[in-house]
Amino acid sequence: MEIALTQDQQAIVDAVKKVTDQFDDEYWSGKEERKEFPHEFHRAMAEGGWLGITMPEELGGSELGVTEAALMMHTVGRSSGGFAAASTIHINLFGPHPVKRFGTPEQKERILKPLIAGEDKVCFGVTEPNAGLDTTSITTFATKVDGGYRVTGRKIWTTSGQVANKILLLTRTTPKDECKKSTEGMTLFYTDLDKDQIEVRRIPKMGRNAVDSNAVFIDDFFIPDEDRIGEEGEGFKYILHSLNPERILIGAEAIGLGQNALDRAAQYAQEREVFGRPIGQNQGIQHPLAENWMALESAYWMMLRAAYLYDTDQSCGAEANAAKFLGGRAAFDACTRAVMTHGGMGYSTEYQVERLFRESIVLRILPVSEQMIANFIGQSVLGLPKSY
Repeated sequence: MEIALTQDQQAIVDAVKKVTDQFDDEYWSGKEERKEFPHEFHRAMAEGGWLGITMPEELGGSELGVTEAALMMHTVGRSSGGFAAASTIHINLFGPHPVKRFGTPEQKERILKPLIAGEDKVCFGVTEPNAGLDTTSITTFATKVDGGYRVTGRKIWTTSGQVANKILLLTRTTPKDECKKSTEGMTLFYTDLDKDQIEVRRIPKMGRNAVDSNAVFIDDFFIPDEDRIGEEGEGFKYILHSLNPERILIGAEAIGLGQNALDRAAQYAQEREVFGRPIGQNQGIQHPLAENWMALESAYWMMLRAAYLYDTDQSCGAEANAAKFLGGRAAFDACTRAVMTHGGMGYSTEYQVERLFRESIVLRILPVSEQMIANFIGQSVLGLPKSY
């Protein structure tokens, strides 16, 4: 059994790297400092055809698998842009999946083509302040009216809402207590993010400030029937098809970020001399970095295993969640160690590792917590009783 990238897969990695290499540390530090969306990077990735890597060829995409998308996002995460760069284009790879799978031919043409071309930007309106990971408890409600729906509700941690002109929005159309199952009665829409009628309020946060996060306030907003994806009441089932790919992609991005930090730490450890010798010669520096490498490599191959299973229509829930868990943990540990390796300079903005460290923390939180992943593995893999 050969475990290696194919020539085509390696070509993807090399081609993406040529794009990311155009955007250096100075570019990303400036975007972070100014809290400014990296439109130039987004445009370059669109022009390279990368925003449609998993989308249908007839709409301008490449129709490749999650494996190829993960390799692309791993390369992006390992670049100077880190998780900010990955977040710039992340939603294009998993967010429109329900449209691709359940949308009408007219919707696919109208929605996916502008996304692939980089003309539209979309945000994902699912998480709510009082629901969190319990998606079945969302309360944003769409009431049926002539020609469409009237929607009222609140969303939180909506990425890129400041620059997006579209929103993929999950709502309830039947109250939870009136459904036989809690997963029923939810409906998915892809519609205009009309900021004259919808308030999008930026959330101040620790890191990844080049890509905004937001609280979204929707009050009696009209959405036409043609913007509903699939059948009314089936929205939760539709977004489930995006969950495993998202976990795989987040794992890939996290691993890239961690390797980015590790590369910087190893380079600094070779160059920095104290007491007449490079600090990397000391086992107290060398061994922790070696352990970071091992953890990141282990997560990388778990991530690719999960992607392979998904692309071959095999069960991959455990592997996808494990890839996200291991990738996020390994990235955080590597970024922490990179700061410590730099000593006092690791706390400054000059060497970039403090920026990567701030980005790494969120990868242990989103899109699902480590504790919920452990619950899933315990219950679904080990056969232990449900703990929540």
